[in-house]
Amino acid sequence: MTSIRDLLGDVLAIGETHRLSIEERDGTLVAEHPNAASPMDIAVVEGLERLDDRPPTDPVMVEILGRVVDDRLAGRVVDPDRPD
Repeated sequence: MTSIRDLLGDVLAIGETHRLSIEERDGTLVAEHPNAASPMDIAVVEGLERLDDRPPTDPVMVEILGRVVDDRLAGRVVDPDRPD
């Protein structure tokens, strides 16, 4: 049986890594969630030391974490130069 938790996990893509464009919104680096059905964008709050520019000019690899920061899912830059 599929639970609501399983369905929500699929929509939010917790633990998945995606190449995302990042912009600054109100002092926070934010990426649009890659799943259009997700109710939350991503606040990129970890791994920022890996970025040369804030916000970066090119998309970077971001892992979606299982917690919420400022009403957004938390994300971590895993490797800004890794190919898809």
